[in-house]
Amino acid sequence: MNLANFESMDPNMLMSIVNMKLRDDFGDLDNLVKYFDIDKQALLDKLASAGFEYLEEAKQFR
Repeated sequence: MNLANFESMDPNMLMSIVNMKLRDDFGDLDNLVKYFDIDKQALLDKLASAGFEYLEEAKQFR
């Protein structure tokens, strides 16, 4: 799944995909945004608008 179009995705689906990618492929948010060449703050803002927060220690959104 390419996250380049994350801004138009449903936030619940986006959170699920990002958490799966973090768990299975990237390990942390910095590696994920670098790989997909997306703006980290824009991703954080999109998910925050739906009530999701990135928990650094858990390396996932909740």
